[in-house]
Amino acid sequence: MKIRKGQQSDLSALIQFNQAMAMETEELALDSNLLNKGVNTLLSHPEKGFYLVAEADNEIVGSLMVTFEWSDWRAKDYYWIQSVYIRPENRRQGIYGKLYQAVKDIAEENGGAASFRLYVEKENTKAQQTYQALGMEQSYYLMYEEK
Repeated sequence: MKIRKGQQSDLSALIQFNQAMAMETEELALDSNLLNKGVNTLLSHPEKGFYLVAEADNEIVGSLMVTFEWSDWRAKDYYWIQSVYIRPENRRQGIYGKLYQAVKDIAEENGGAASFRLYVEKENTKAQQTYQALGMEQSYYLMYEEK
């Protein structure tokens, strides 16, 4: 298994993974044109974040996106892990753990992170168990949003 940063040639796979994840978790069909623009923007602007992909036998089997949030209290970025997707046939094989370790390694190379954060669906207990097994804990904070 190879873990690497996403690149322009991964655009199609990343779009497909985002569409599959949205449908699976929220029964939401994402607009392909808007998603293309969103993924392409991150691939083209590393200051906003990055994608990591997991490859096995020259196929992308999983990916995640990291974006940054500056913390004035800690003078470091929070690393927000988003858009996590592992192909169903490749789940429960430790792929997310390898991707997460790569995120932590990248953060360390860049001076460290304030912390590593992610959102998870309340009902997605398997993912929650995975995150807990890797040392993450449920945050103290609730999230509010206005659309």
